[in-house]
Amino acid sequence: MKQFPQSDLLKSLPKQFFASLVKRANQYIEQGYDVINLGQGNPDQPTPEHIVKRLKLAAENPVNHKYSPFQGFQYLKEAAALFYNREYGVELDPEKEVAILFGGKAGLVEIPQCLLNPGDAAFVPDPGYPDYWSGIALARAEMITMPLREENNFLPNFADLSEEDIKKAKLMFLNYPNNPTGATATKEFFEQTVKFAEENDICVVHDFAYGAIGFDGHKPLSFLQFKGAKDVGIEIYTLSKTYNMAGWRVGFAVGNESVISAINLLQDHLYVSLFGAIQEAAAAALIESQECVDKLISMYESRRNVLISGLRSIGWNVTAPKGSFFAWLKVPKRFTSEQFSDYLLNKAHIVVAPGIGFGRHGEGYVRAGLLTSEDRLKEAVERIEALKIF
Repeated sequence: MKQFPQSDLLKSLPKQFFASLVKRANQYIEQGYDVINLGQGNPDQPTPEHIVKRLKLAAENPVNHKYSPFQGFQYLKEAAALFYNREYGVELDPEKEVAILFGGKAGLVEIPQCLLNPGDAAFVPDPGYPDYWSGIALARAEMITMPLREENNFLPNFADLSEEDIKKAKLMFLNYPNNPTGATATKEFFEQTVKFAEENDICVVHDFAYGAIGFDGHKPLSFLQFKGAKDVGIEIYTLSKTYNMAGWRVGFAVGNESVISAINLLQDHLYVSLFGAIQEAAAAALIESQECVDKLISMYESRRNVLISGLRSIGWNVTAPKGSFFAWLKVPKRFTSEQFSDYLLNKAHIVVAPGIGFGRHGEGYVRAGLLTSEDRLKEAVERIEALKIF
């Protein structure tokens, strides 16, 4: 069969670091080993029943069997605006300041293509979500990393950025609660971010994927809560984590009108909007009872406490995440993050994600997800204890 060569653009895309990890884990599963997978970011709970019921009803409506409006139904945009007003006190114009997305990832990858030209640059957190890199590569733009260090609570220090890089950059990705570190942002940091973006004509894209998940009574802050934030950027929200709707592929971008317009323009050329029944179910999720969200946060916090207290009890000095459903764990000094990840898989049949896969400054850590039962987390601790590393 004739082989058609891939375009230079496809060849330029970053390699999917975690594909090999998944492959190795599956090899152990196929051999019959009981693998505890803490390396994934896929919610393990079902979508709440009332949302599923709304989908079923909406799927029977012939209106939803036709093409949806290119930029989504107005009722979903209004639901997103109502959600932001209720949860964060942020007022949004549903028509001009909300764009419906095919999941948060789609928006994050689209944004660089909307705003950057070849030779432009974007700031990305290091460690950070690897799909930021993909969008920048597709835009043929340059990536400049912002180190997230433990001594600065995993917040970037803008004073460390060079004048040359600041002049080149047109875009900045942020993500709090943070994947992979579990850190949260402060009021002072977001205020500083708005000021920095204003002074340097940079568009901020705040990835708020874990916006619902904060611990110890602290509700994560929305970037748009702060004065001037809408002038300098947008926030991307997904229903994947808040409502266990990862497979439904629905989210939205909110904020700066010109950026929302650019997203809509690009998507007009890519899609014909989401299946209407999914839009109806998403609107129900946003505006109906949030009791399911409260229960979810409580469950993750309980799992976090089981894992962190368990690891500390066996002598592993770890820090509890403040948000998200990930724990960011320092590896023992004699291992690299990949070596330790391989060691846990080979010796204890536990999957964790090596920190180096999230960027150079992720070295020295592994990411563990809170996406399995408390019993399995306890068992993971027992297996690690049996290795007598600590």
